[in-house]
Amino acid sequence: MQNLKKMQKLKKDIVTKGYGKIARKQESLEVESKIISKSIGYSEAEMSSVPQNANLGLGCGNPQLVANIKEGEVVLDLGSGAGFDCFIAAAKVGEKGRVIGIDMTKEMVVEARKNLEESNFNNVKFINGDIENLPIKDNSVDVIISNCVINLSPNKQKVYEEAYRVLKNGGRIAISDIVLKKELTDEMKSDERLYCG
Repeated sequence: MQNLKKMQKLKKDIVTKGYGKIARKQESLEVESKIISKSIGYSEAEMSSVPQNANLGLGCGNPQLVANIKEGEVVLDLGSGAGFDCFIAAAKVGEKGRVIGIDMTKEMVVEARKNLEESNFNNVKFINGDIENLPIKDNSVDVIISNCVINLSPNKQKVYEEAYRVLKNGGRIAISDIVLKKELTDEMKSDERLYCG
């Protein structure tokens, strides 16, 4: 049990360090991010509707294509990064709705809050927190979205338990993520670049 906890902490540290570096980069990745985002299902309108530095091109799909987000709903984004999906959702929920972005990387939350200051959205909030221990009240969320983040968690079962806890009765989850088709080699499992890649 102790070894499992050490391994989980090590993996979280790797992710936090890797994504912290991405958030701290000063040069704009705008062109590359738009190419990646377009290739995984985001429209030009969606990409143009968010603050310039919100799209880091880190997703692996567009969970909003299946989330069916409606006006007035509360949306929770697990692993919100610089806020890309949150800002798109904020336009859909309107002034009566709310969007909460959770990210465990402090640097990402700082970037997301900077992007929020540059936006016209009053219905978005970014919290530094852990998706395995959500700082969200029970039964308070209509829709959970997540884009290529749950695969990074060393305790996915806990993530789903927390999602179930915070969802309202009849709430829904829309996830775009990576799954394994075959077992990884030990070398691949221990490569930090691949784990955050």
